[in-house]
This record gives sequence, structure tokens and C-alpha cells, in this order.
Amino acid sequence: MELLIGLISGALGANVAAGLLRNINLGLFGNALAGVVGAGIGAKALSVLGDDGLSSALGGGDAGVLWTHAVTGALGGAAVLLALGSIRNMLVK
Repeated sequence: MELLIGLISGALGANVAAGLLRNINLGLFGNALAGVVGAGIGAKALSVLGDDGLSSALGGGDAGVLWTHAVTGALGGAAVLLALGSIRNMLVK
């Protein structure tokens, strides 16, 4: 369940980032795909580093874990979209 929440928030986070920064927009499907990849990377990093501190800061218990995965997915999705959009802009010039 946590992974699914993370992947969905990664797609949403990437699309929000693309809406705010129009020059990195990869299209709806490209943004969503970059967001899902970023959320997967974020989930792996979260499992390696541990989510105890962040989940307790976001409310603790099950709700804190779900919020942790949602925030990590959104940030990871936005970060991968930012990287891919920047690379695309450098190659196009």
C-alpha cells in the first residue's frame, strides 16, 4: 500500500513541478513516467536510510508512514523530472 501511494504521489508531484516550471515539462505521460521512476528511487532510498525519523515527525504510527511515502514519492518524482527536463533542454539547444 505504501509503495502504491508513493508511486501515485510521484506522478502527481512531477506534474505539479512541470506546471510550476514550464520549461521542464515533458508532457502528461512523460511527467507521470518520470514521477513514477523518481518515486521508486525515493522509496528505495527511504528503505535504505530508514523512515523512523520522518514518519514520527509526520504524525507517527500508520498515518506517519503513509505521509512519509507520499512526501518522498512527490519529492522524488519532482527531482527526476527536474533532472530529465534540464537534460532535455541542454540537448535541444
